Amino acid sequence: MSKKNEAYEAELEQLQIALVDSQVWAIEQGKKILVIFEGRDTAGKGGAIKRVTEHMAMRQTRVVSLPKPSDREVSQWYFQRYAAHLPAAGEIVLFDRSWYNRAGVEVVMGFSTPEEQADFIRDVPRFEEMLVEGGIQIIKFWLDISKAEQAERLAARVGDPLKKFKISSLDGEAQKRWDDYSTARDAMLPASHSRHAPWTIVATDKKKQARLNVLRHLVRQIGAPGVTVPVKKPDPKICFAFKPSALTDGRLAR
Repeated sequence: MSKKNEAYEAELEQLQIALVDSQVWAIEQGKKILVIFEGRDTAGKGGAIKRVTEHMAMRQTRVVSLPKPSDREVSQWYFQRYAAHLPAAGEIVLFDRSWYNRAGVEVVMGFSTPEEQADFIRDVPRFEEMLVEGGIQIIKFWLDISKAEQAERLAARVGDPLKKFKISSLDGEAQKRWDDYSTARDAMLPASHSRHAPWTIVATDKKKQARLNVLRHLVRQIGAPGVTVPVKKPDPKICFAFKPSALTDGRLAR
């Protein structure tokens, strides 16, 4: 193992210990924590979630990755099927994609109407504010990836028999509709960034550094006292709070 990988594994272990400490405290305090992972295909949502949850308490940790809605669910209030999975006291719930599908893939692929999309972008800040008022802490990550890196990862999936479940019918659209996805992202982030539910951007071209920074930010956001290991601040070049200037200053991939 190279020195670089040794350093990564050592810090990953320390951060996972810090997460376990944080969860012990969150359970004791009855905290309700919701972590949302969004981003383009191959941005590393699943890999980050795996490192977050690897050593956490199974009964108090849930990963939610909802399939295509049924006909009945399509007829429901949009947020209804997501609300059923929100955390109760002492729980941490991680969404691998979330209600933000309506502002991303549904916009690009036309899976919902412009009216439905406008209703969503108007309502989502109010919906999240109600969740926070109900005692839920919301931590939102946008995992950002460059077009070239995404192309490499999509190609690697095709040739890897262990990644068959990661291949979807939408993979072929990710590169073809890159600019459309950028436009949807650039509309969504400022409209849904708020004081009570802010976005944190993570640059993910370097997978391992991205994962470490996700864990660093998560531990610091949970804010448990008495964490038994030191936790570095996130690297601001990799993990930073969203600001509208990020749309034009080169920090978000084009």
